[in-house]
Amino acid sequence: MYRCVFALAVAGVVIGAPFSAAAQVARNFPQNALKGEVIMGHPPELLLNGKPARLAPGARIRGADNMLVMSQTMSGKRYTTLYTLDTLGLVKDVWLLRADELKRRWPKTATEAGRLRFDPIAQTWTKP
Repeated sequence: MYRCVFALAVAGVVIGAPFSAAAQVARNFPQNALKGEVIMGHPPELLLNGKPARLAPGARIRGADNMLVMSQTMSGKRYTTLYTLDTLGLVKDVWLLRADELKRRWPKTATEAGRLRFDPIAQTWTKP
């Protein structure tokens, strides 16, 4: 009986492995996301590119695996992220970037984004 359970567990890992790797292939970010450095203080306080900012109520922080991250676990650490702001200037969404995403060109200010062209399919920014 234990051999059957073990065999099923091994089969589940072997079959599920390709799906877990595929889940991390690509993440789509919105066009209004900006790249920046975040240092989380005592939530909802944070430093965004060295300036004080606040998380919006209901803000979502997504880790490198695209799972939600609780802001309390990030206290005092520096992260390179993509983020969006709401209409009041509060930080609405945060994505902690993986190594492959750090290499991509992404605007750091809205002014810079206005001078570039965004391709939502390829998730790239280019000069027009």
